[in-house]
Amino acid sequence: MAGSNRSSSLKDTQRSIPVGTLAATLVTSFMYLISVIMFGAVATRDKLLTDRLLTATVAWPFPSLIKIGIILSTMGAALQSLTGAPRLLAAIANDDILPILNYFKVADGNEPHVATLFTAFLCIGCVIIGNLDLITPTVTMFFLLCYAGVNLSCFLLDLLDAPSWRPRWKFHHWSLSLVGALLCIVIMFLISWSFTVVALALASLIYKYVSIKGKAGDWGDGFKSAYFQLALRSLRSLGASQVHPKNWYPIPLVFCRPWGRLPENVPCHPKLADFANCMKKKGRGMSIFVSILDGDYHECAEDAKAACKQLSTYIDYKNCEGVAEIVVAPNMSEGFRGIVQTMGLGNLKPNIVVMRYPEIWRRENLTEIPATFVGIINDCIVANKAVVIVKGLDEWPNEYQKQYGTIDLYWIVRDGGLMLLLSQLLLTKESFESCKIQVFCIAEEDADAEGLKADVKKFLYDLRMQAEVFVITMKWDAQMDGESPQDESFEAFTNAKQRIVDYLTEMKATSEREGTPLMADGKAVVVNEKQVEKFLYTTLKLNSIILRYSRMAAVVLVSLPPPPLNHPGYFYMEYMDLLLENVPRILIVRGYRRDVVTLFT
Repeated sequence: MAGSNRSSSLKDTQRSIPVGTLAATLVTSFMYLISVIMFGAVATRDKLLTDRLLTATVAWPFPSLIKIGIILSTMGAALQSLTGAPRLLAAIANDDILPILNYFKVADGNEPHVATLFTAFLCIGCVIIGNLDLITPTVTMFFLLCYAGVNLSCFLLDLLDAPSWRPRWKFHHWSLSLVGALLCIVIMFLISWSFTVVALALASLIYKYVSIKGKAGDWGDGFKSAYFQLALRSLRSLGASQVHPKNWYPIPLVFCRPWGRLPENVPCHPKLADFANCMKKKGRGMSIFVSILDGDYHECAEDAKAACKQLSTYIDYKNCEGVAEIVVAPNMSEGFRGIVQTMGLGNLKPNIVVMRYPEIWRRENLTEIPATFVGIINDCIVANKAVVIVKGLDEWPNEYQKQYGTIDLYWIVRDGGLMLLLSQLLLTKESFESCKIQVFCIAEEDADAEGLKADVKKFLYDLRMQAEVFVITMKWDAQMDGESPQDESFEAFTNAKQRIVDYLTEMKATSEREGTPLMADGKAVVVNEKQVEKFLYTTLKLNSIILRYSRMAAVVLVSLPPPPLNHPGYFYMEYMDLLLENVPRILIVRGYRRDVVTLFT
């Protein structure tokens, strides 16, 4: 390895190192063989075993010549090490492989004086020990480890068919490198198993330290090629067919684009990563954090790279297993439509879209939000993605904020068990582990209540999920049924109804003035005023029930109603605002056309 240690001083390393290494190996091997033959010719077996300086005994013309040669040879080897080892140490320091070695950095063309002094003191310390039998196994172990590492790297690169692996030596095969690495390890154990264990443990600690603290240089990593090939094979083995519910994992697509403005240098809402971790058992699993940058791709490409780096830093800071993606698009709707169609590979495509509810749209008069919000939900339905919308994200607890009370599920439509699964995942977090689950089912007739309750209890029992079940009777097609809704909800209902009437009146006036059909969000709509009123009443009833039974709940989960066909996006936002009125922390959940829980898991 002497040539490699001084590679920075060679004019043509690709030619000099192979030629020099092979030449040195052949010459020394020839000399060793000749020495064996000549010693056998001049001495008996007993003499060879007992005389430690046989060379001096048989030397001509006098024995002192050999002793002088041994001293000069030892000094030459020491000087060779003092010229090669400091350069190797300085090269490792310059590559930032081990940050602890930064003191030994040198500029290009300069001599590594600090590294040379350190090497000299290390050699003097070994001489002071005065026991060559103690030093020799230690030095041998590290040389063999070095050779084993080189052989292992060649083995991995050749076996994995890395495109960058183009050795000039054409007669190479990965099996030779593997045999070389195994031989090095075997020889280490034959020399001293205790020294071998210590050397391997030390090498493992250095590798772990480099992987945590070291900076990625241009020297590459053979294991990265192995990980890449393993990932490709795992992805192919997953196939493109649907995953069985017992193998289903949530892969959240976290939509970071804010509804409004965030402070400068804040790429995402601080609590989004906390919520994404709540959707994964023990925080394990992949999340994709995506944001959309409005503009032209050619003009905003560099801004997108900077934003992606900023978002990745945020993900790492929040200790969330995920990746960051920035998409440049003319507007948010077009960008999200492209994301939901193309993001991911095979069965590793995201299956749940997570975003924050736009609570500020009316307060800040953001009139474009309703159409965008409805468009995103419709895109998710068409792409068969589940949807989780979070209201009250500002108050979402982190891992240190203990929550008490209940996790309430309002199970209105069949969602494949996604709400049940999310509630169970919440219970695995320290912040929600003290909570209990309550399931509220909506029945249309009193006669159906007991049967529905028994069926749901049996279903939860089979799933091994502990929850208290309540059945609430609510007639969807009646108006209030003489009930007295919550006062604050009724006020919100009245205001929403009046705003819808005003909006509809303005639409009709515009239609008559321009001689066109009713238009909203750039497309024709058909408004059934009785149906709109029915939606409002139904939403008011459900909101009243949530406030009556779950005002003190730690978190509420409710089914997301799909946007009605041919209704303006403004109307749907009014329905949603009324549904969520005065509920501080709620998850609106829509499953997709498949089960995520099964009785057989």
